[in-house]
Amino acid sequence: MRVERLGEYRYIIRRQGNMRTDAYVFASERLLNKMKEDSTLEQIVNVASLPGVLKYPSVMPDGHEGYGFPVGGVAAFENIISPGGVGFDINCGVRLLDTGLSKDEIMPKIRELSDRLFKSIPAGLGEGGIRLRDSEIDQVLELGVVWAKERGFAYTRDPEFIEENGKIDGADPTKISKTAKARGRNQLGSLGSGNHFLEVQYVDRIFDEELAKFFGLYRGKIMVMIHTGSRGLGHQIASDYIAEIIRNNRELPERDLAYTRIDTDTGQNYLGAMRGAVNYAFANRQILTHIVREVLYETFRSENVKIVYDVAHNIAKIERHKVDGEMRDVIVHRKGATRAFPAGQQDIPEIYRSVGQPVIIPGSMGTSSYLLVGSRGSMELSFGSTCHGAGRVMSRNKARQTYRAESVLKDLAKEGIIIRARTDSGVVEEVPQAYKDVDEVVRVVFENDLSRPVAVMRPLVVIKG
Repeated sequence: MRVERLGEYRYIIRRQGNMRTDAYVFASERLLNKMKEDSTLEQIVNVASLPGVLKYPSVMPDGHEGYGFPVGGVAAFENIISPGGVGFDINCGVRLLDTGLSKDEIMPKIRELSDRLFKSIPAGLGEGGIRLRDSEIDQVLELGVVWAKERGFAYTRDPEFIEENGKIDGADPTKISKTAKARGRNQLGSLGSGNHFLEVQYVDRIFDEELAKFFGLYRGKIMVMIHTGSRGLGHQIASDYIAEIIRNNRELPERDLAYTRIDTDTGQNYLGAMRGAVNYAFANRQILTHIVREVLYETFRSENVKIVYDVAHNIAKIERHKVDGEMRDVIVHRKGATRAFPAGQQDIPEIYRSVGQPVIIPGSMGTSSYLLVGSRGSMELSFGSTCHGAGRVMSRNKARQTYRAESVLKDLAKEGIIIRARTDSGVVEEVPQAYKDVDEVVRVVFENDLSRPVAVMRPLVVIKG
């Protein structure tokens, strides 16, 4: 396939074959070449071939091969919804907390803090958190963070700092299978495994002094970043509905690109189920926030741990965007991509409407993470979207073959980073070398005016499964 260069950090794949529209690739030359080593570009071409697709489906600079849709993929449709375009970990997302503490304050107790967090945070494959009764899980699915607040797991104002205020409307627990609910019943308030983590970080660099002041950030301030999603519940929902769509439609391009019209029973049922998983994930990160607050109080008597923001990066949303010169309701799929609305958009929480939606971009456990805000170009180029992280360049299997946990831990310790993981594979699979250069990824979205950086954070403590 021919990829045409539009600028230093943007490419286009012109309509060809079965494509119904062109597709954008946001990347540097080096990042584009990495995408060519797997099926990332072929997958966005397949997405651009689906019915009802609107221009332009795109791949973000952290993009890599996924299931059906590429990870780092954004696509909007007028009448279809695809579980593969959301992903198996529905509302996998990131939350950033402001501890109110400084690096100088926590360093004398950094080992004690890492021990307490590791003991308190459930993490690992299948590891559980709160055990919910049958009636309670339906309430979590329907209410999200509202459920957590009613039970004392959230401050009164917490929902104001969460995408959708921590509760997306339209969730329908009756459309979620008993198997999915069983998988989620004992996992609320847990990290899981894979690339999920909890990090204690410090603000290392400020890019925009005015915006940093707005967010209350300064060099050396201690932040906590939480990255996890809807756990086994979300995975089961995706599996259930992909299987149902395949049973009802034998002429799909491939299994993981399964799609259905949104006005069908299956489409409406999936939408209600997906939204339930979205709320579950918001509540999951809320319970983890509660645990962090308890640990910080026990260790430092800190009572002022605030949510900066919480963003979803595996989700489908009905949003209003300009298409062919007119405003239309479209179904935006973000799979490994973050909403990045600029200042003035009504869908942004009121407190951030004057500056733009906060965007949280984690790197790897040995590199930087970023706080950005949405920019105007995102609305013109990517349906209000930007990247979601660094993006993998090495498979987990390859990482296990190449690295040893002991050497990885030693190397990171030399950088002043404490890693607490329950398995060796949790360390080697997430070795920093398995990820792209997050600084380069952020440069690409900045140069395309998709989002702009506010501050960069560096890890001190990393908790993994």
